[in-house]
Amino acid sequence: MGIIGFIESVCVQTAVYWGSPTADGFGGITYADSVELTPEDGTGVRWDEKAELITDNKGREIVSKAQIMTNADLEPEGYLYLGQLSDLTNEQKADPRKVPDSWEIKRSDKIPLFRSTDEFVKMVYL
Repeated sequence: MGIIGFIESVCVQTAVYWGSPTADGFGGITYADSVELTPEDGTGVRWDEKAELITDNKGREIVSKAQIMTNADLEPEGYLYLGQLSDLTNEQKADPRKVPDSWEIKRSDKIPLFRSTDEFVKMVYL
């Protein structure tokens, strides 16, 4: 089993992701529709809740709440929720900030696999 297969084998949790954070022109931010990341489609997550000192994508030192491994491409400033879309109301599906346990992605890393130019280990920090 290669690294990608290993990542898929340990990423067995389902999460909800809101990406494409965009300024709305009125001082707020809008997000793309929420999507479910599932092990069945190869985008499941391994969500490790642990405090860790990191440097976010803006160069600030912060303490992250969790470290997540996945095969999905996730953007900084997007949001993640450990759970399923069916756990959420329509209002929450439209705005991650209305979900009590959703967290902003503070940093996103893509580490290329050894001898590969198109396969990556993807880590995000909340």
